[in-house]
Amino acid sequence: MIDFKKQLEEADRLEGREPDIAEELIAVTGGKKTKRFLTYTIAVVVVILVFSSKILISGQSGSTWWPQGEMFINSLRHLVPSADKKIKGEENDRINILLLGMGGEGHEGSSLTDTIMLASFQPSSKQTSLISLPRDLVAPISNWQKINSINAYAEQKEAGSGGTATAAAMSELLQVPIEYYVRIDFSGFATIIDELGGITVNVENTLDDYSYPILGQEDNPDYYARFEHLHIEKGRQNMNGSLALKYARSRHAAGIEGSDFARARRQQLVLEAVKEKLLSSNILLNPIIVTKLISELNKNISTNLNVWEILRLWDLFKDIDRSAIINKVLSDAPDNLLVSGRGEGGAYILTPRSGNFAEIRNLVQNIFTDNVVISATQSLIPINDSAKVLVLNGTWITGLAGKTAVMLEQYKFNILNTGNAPERNYSQTTVYDLSAGTKTESLSVLKQSTDAYQSFQLPTWLTNYQTASSSPDFILVVGTDANKAE
Repeated sequence: MIDFKKQLEEADRLEGREPDIAEELIAVTGGKKTKRFLTYTIAVVVVILVFSSKILISGQSGSTWWPQGEMFINSLRHLVPSADKKIKGEENDRINILLLGMGGEGHEGSSLTDTIMLASFQPSSKQTSLISLPRDLVAPISNWQKINSINAYAEQKEAGSGGTATAAAMSELLQVPIEYYVRIDFSGFATIIDELGGITVNVENTLDDYSYPILGQEDNPDYYARFEHLHIEKGRQNMNGSLALKYARSRHAAGIEGSDFARARRQQLVLEAVKEKLLSSNILLNPIIVTKLISELNKNISTNLNVWEILRLWDLFKDIDRSAIINKVLSDAPDNLLVSGRGEGGAYILTPRSGNFAEIRNLVQNIFTDNVVISATQSLIPINDSAKVLVLNGTWITGLAGKTAVMLEQYKFNILNTGNAPERNYSQTTVYDLSAGTKTESLSVLKQSTDAYQSFQLPTWLTNYQTASSSPDFILVVGTDANKAE
């Protein structure tokens, strides 16, 4: 979490002087240490709750939504190091920050990240991009797990490591450096909203959720007593923290509000309302409220950004306008980059349409330039990681496995053996990855060269091969489609 006190003490040590703080803060707060503490923490409140929710989400120019804020931030400019000190990525003209949102305590899958966005900033052009990655996207991480589970697994191993682990995993997956992360626990926003005296949300569509889970009633013998009917009318609605949180969390609403995309939009509307309330009065000059806000932020926002880095970001991008923001959402819609399917146990999953992450990496890496077109059927090159493949005939057509094995040898695959599959009813050539996602290059070549479908649901007969001493990296079961392709 953000340790304001520690960062404050470090800044004191490095600067060796007291800041020149705005007269309003001097009158309100009194002591020098208190003034300095509030200066830092209010800056973080403003930048994280206001700058991120307004600039990153809706893209409105910073100078238009809060003229007084410009003067306030200017009074903090001495906290930003000289231009010679750059934040990570600035030298390469691209700053990447992973934005994560999770349900939090009392919510099903509390440590799963429901919101995953890569925010990128290009200082030279003042451009910003937001790439939304769906939580159901599976990646070659720990045996092809959903990306929303990375944070949860890391937290189980070591508390507080989830943000760093997720940023590292996404950096490896997308092949771009991701040095920073901001992780928000939405459960803490209920208290923050109550401290602000409630918020007014512009509800875009009437919401009807007949199965919103009641906290603490998960195991009620009366099944129907576990849920409540959540109804919120379209229009401007006053909400306390509890209602705002329900509005942001609802998963099973009727109609268009039942989608994950609608849920993400509702979370944006709540953040927008928090910003409006935060800046609508002298709340930021009330030390009692600010202290309570800081306490909740410490508990519910985790980031590896230092205060000076946050202020440096503000300085670089405070004047960004809507036309400079690039928004991309990865989905399984037509002409997008993903396809939907079913994983182990029938779970809904999303995978790259090309069979590998080349298209997605191309989009991410070239988001500020004209994307280089990468074809899913581009020329294949031999692999160099000696992947072991067992080729099995999943049909009653003689010789299919042998022919396929000969073809694969030209790509330098290590063919362990060929034979007949225990089940001979395969219409589509199917590949099973037993490498735990460690040989993505080989998997990509294998899928493209055979036009194979990757199954994430392993049949029971595969267990014999998984436990064998010469366990293959991949099992390719050739289907009748291979015979038609000849």
